[in-house]
Amino acid sequence: MSGPAVELRPRDTRGQHERRRRIVQAAAALASRGGVENMQMRTVAKRAAVAIGTLYRYFPSKMHLLAAVASEELALLEEGIRRRPPQAGDPAGQVVEVLMRAARGLMREPELADAVVRSLLAAGPETDIGAGVSRLVLRVSAGPGGGPAEPDHAELVLADSLAGVWVMELAEVLRGRRTLDQAQLRLEITARRLLG
Repeated sequence: MSGPAVELRPRDTRGQHERRRRIVQAAAALASRGGVENMQMRTVAKRAAVAIGTLYRYFPSKMHLLAAVASEELALLEEGIRRRPPQAGDPAGQVVEVLMRAARGLMREPELADAVVRSLLAAGPETDIGAGVSRLVLRVSAGPGGGPAEPDHAELVLADSLAGVWVMELAEVLRGRRTLDQAQLRLEITARRLLG
């Protein structure tokens, strides 16, 4: 998969932006009520009040649409962080606090959480959505002052690794193999080792 979604370019009109937003919201609503299987492209187009051809122009595949839903959830998380920054006393604790806040928020709608996790698992760290989670980890671990403008290779690898552990822990919670508290403990151990 080359990327999560067709990105908006400066020449996109307000109407195009609004259509894209409606499509992503329709997909998220359908996923939250029946998972990925309920997110059929024709159903999404109908709910968003767009032609099926328009939907495919914005999102060439279901995976692209899933990635857009995951990106939207990530944007909501980042907005929440700006409004309520993490309070933990160290970088590892702050990252865990933010990732667990996201996990708990997602788990309020397990079907949507499943769609987001599937998207993250399918996308991998090299795509926009995978890189978005890693950038979030880097930003939070750098603290309020921020970190280097361009993280080095080792920092990127550590952020990708921690983001990957978070996604896998979410998958285990969704499968019923772990509780959120168990996932948090495992994430804390990993974060302290990687960011310690």
